Amino acid sequence: MRPRKDGGCDYVRLQSSPNQGNGQYEWIEGSHLPPQMPLLKRRRWLSADAMPNQKHQLEAHGYQPSQPVF
Repeated sequence: MRPRKDGGCDYVRLQSSPNQGNGQYEWIEGSHLPPQMPLLKRRRWLSADAMPNQKHQLEAHGYQPSQPVF
């Protein structure tokens, strides 16, 4: 999650994706400004090998681990 100045947040949810085969993760990017419903911006699938680099990229752009947004 990355907080925004308008009170909302940008988020990325990563989870294993059994439908995409072994070692694949679903990457969901979204935005949330309460009380509105979360907005899905992008969805893609990544290999387990790409995960450490993606985590580093998120942290470099201000994202922090958090509890689920919704």
